[in-house]
Amino acid sequence: MTKENCDAPPADRYPSQPSHVTALELPVPPRESLPPDLQKYFRICDEKIGFLPNVLAAYSFDEKKLRAFIGFYNELMLEDSPLTRLEREMIAVVVSSANRCYYCQVAHGQAVRELSGDPALGELLIMNYRAAALTPRQRAMLDFAHKMTVSPDAIVAADRAELRAAGFDERSIWDIASVAAFFNLSNRMATAIDMMPNAEYHASNR
Repeated sequence: MTKENCDAPPADRYPSQPSHVTALELPVPPRESLPPDLQKYFRICDEKIGFLPNVLAAYSFDEKKLRAFIGFYNELMLEDSPLTRLEREMIAVVVSSANRCYYCQVAHGQAVRELSGDPALGELLIMNYRAAALTPRQRAMLDFAHKMTVSPDAIVAADRAELRAAGFDERSIWDIASVAAFFNLSNRMATAIDMMPNAEYHASNR
């Protein structure tokens, strides 16, 4: 997949980052060949964030996979939940940090900066979330997401009890687990195909 196909910024903007979107040579259809609803969705991305995230460009070779990704992502990260959007993005960053997923650390680190208004928080969560000044609720949430990622077989009833003690109800625990599980999937896919984040993420909300 070439950067030209996906309207990526010039390669020399961040010369240390590889210029491809993914390392796979899969066909990327032009936007005008996509169904009208997907064209509209891509235009909304352009309007709201200023560019099309590379993950969407990467999935666009297969309409079914693209729709599945968009639907699951939007339901988990944007629809109603007991978790705030910032809390969900914090989970995404901590899981991605544990998995050392470059794409998601960059993209969701930027989202944490934007939603929190704190330029340092995204980096703290990436480097070592335990070093951040977190509330007890946030720490319990991120401890659970981190444990789910690095040792999921070790999750026991006491871990869920700690979330309840921190103020999370049953639906909240479901959503914490769902977001952590989704990003474990997404991280592994992005790493396997060497997906690169849009250059715009790097300087945003600093």
